[in-house]
Amino acid sequence: MGKPLWKKRLSQIATASPVIFIVASVLLGVLLWGGFNTALELTNTETFCISCHEMRDNVYKEYRKTIHYRNRTGVRATCPDCHVPRDWVHKVVRKIAATNELYHWMAGSINTREKFVARRYQLAQHVWMGMKRTDSRECRNCHDFEAMQLPRGTKVEEDRHWRANMEGKTCIDCHKGIAHQLPEEFLEIEHARIEEEKVPCYQCHADMQRPPDDDWDE
Repeated sequence: MGKPLWKKRLSQIATASPVIFIVASVLLGVLLWGGFNTALELTNTETFCISCHEMRDNVYKEYRKTIHYRNRTGVRATCPDCHVPRDWVHKVVRKIAATNELYHWMAGSINTREKFVARRYQLAQHVWMGMKRTDSRECRNCHDFEAMQLPRGTKVEEDRHWRANMEGKTCIDCHKGIAHQLPEEFLEIEHARIEEEKVPCYQCHADMQRPPDDDWDE
């Protein structure tokens, strides 16, 4: 069988004028690359994230009440800041993985408040496991253990962040509810685990006074 017509034409152009062929190929590559990156960035904005009511009416409402949305310094961490990697390779990998979310959006998996609440724990676990796997990479874009200032009057070894760092913990181990409400199932399971392991209450409840003799640690 002979070559398709378009292949013949392309071969004729490349043979007749290789310079034009190379320049045209480079320009086509630039256009395709530019279009891909433009689409990538357009889908990497908070506006895009809340363009569907599932996000806008549920987790976005919760996020607007947190310190990541409004604080005294005026620095705001948006949806992509926390959920999309900054470096190009990991960003593309995350975007590919997000196609699964598009499928569930089309399937209407969480298109009502009741469906969302029913699946909240499962969805949260998925995000937590991802952040644990990357050592809370997106958190560390802004936060650094080494740059944290100790509260006045606190010894280094008493600081919770210092202890967490020494124990090899990552941000999401302790800050699961930092921007969104925690699932009821998680609260019940986690509290039972904490009681079983006899974790001192004041390690989670910062406003709870620590006993002078530290008898909660026993």
